[in-house]
Amino acid sequence: MKHYLTVNDIESLPDWVDEAINLKKDPYQFEDLGKRKTICLLFFNNSLRTRLSTQKAAMHLGMEVMIMNFGNEGWALEYGDGTVMDKGTSEHIKEAAQVVSQYSDIVAIRAFAGLVDKEKDEAEEVINGFAKYATIPVVNMESSVGHPLQALADAITLKENETKKKPKVVLSWAPHPKALPHAVANSFIQMMKKQEADFVITHPKGYELNPELTQGCQIEYDQDKALEDADFVYVKNWSSYSDYGKVLNKDKSWTITKEKLGNAKFMHCLPVRRNMIVEDAVLDSEQSLVVEQANNRIFSAQIVLKKILEDK
Repeated sequence: MKHYLTVNDIESLPDWVDEAINLKKDPYQFEDLGKRKTICLLFFNNSLRTRLSTQKAAMHLGMEVMIMNFGNEGWALEYGDGTVMDKGTSEHIKEAAQVVSQYSDIVAIRAFAGLVDKEKDEAEEVINGFAKYATIPVVNMESSVGHPLQALADAITLKENETKKKPKVVLSWAPHPKALPHAVANSFIQMMKKQEADFVITHPKGYELNPELTQGCQIEYDQDKALEDADFVYVKNWSSYSDYGKVLNKDKSWTITKEKLGNAKFMHCLPVRRNMIVEDAVLDSEQSLVVEQANNRIFSAQIVLKKILEDK
């Protein structure tokens, strides 16, 4: 595997999930695979789970890890071709990607959407710039439009907790005080299209996601109806796609409560705003899988790195 940029880079989701679950039994069973290999983690945005889980996954495989935060380290990068660099940027992606490639064997990148210019965000200039100019594999640790490591961890979590062959899985919007990207929801939808499940997306009108991604999915604007008989409820806020990056409402009637959840398992990528996205009673209950999901982030990253190392 050359790069891991989207969920669609997964050759066989069931096989990868089974292999990741097997890795959990003995995380160090392939620790010689990454011996004398280095991964460089580049963060253009904040991180907790992604940084630590990816670093831990690399350590399980025997890799050395280098980390750089571009918020207060490194030069501001330019991405455009033919640009006269007489303003704020100091280094071009062409040189930066090639230099990083000399220093490491894999580069993993986290760069969020700006939520101002839809065309620019969907062009994925950071992650695609590195994929274009780097001479080493590139891993997406969340980009403008996708979070494939999270989606793979979610698939592992679903597999470990399913009690029926075709569970009902609901992706529900919930209120949030500020505009958030679409990346987690996008990749979760892409992952669910590879699953055998009764999958439903629910959100208020105006919060429709990219229709190219949701094509073929069941969309229900009545949250209570969508949640009926659900086995898993995955909750995430996202801003408007059509009125790009805007918060159209903060309707707290969409907050997930114990009553709404019923007997379903609760999922969220974290961090989560308590009593805004979901009430305390849900997060603190045995129905919550959020900490388990966070743990599975290690093994989603580890299976990706393992596949890349095996192909190098």
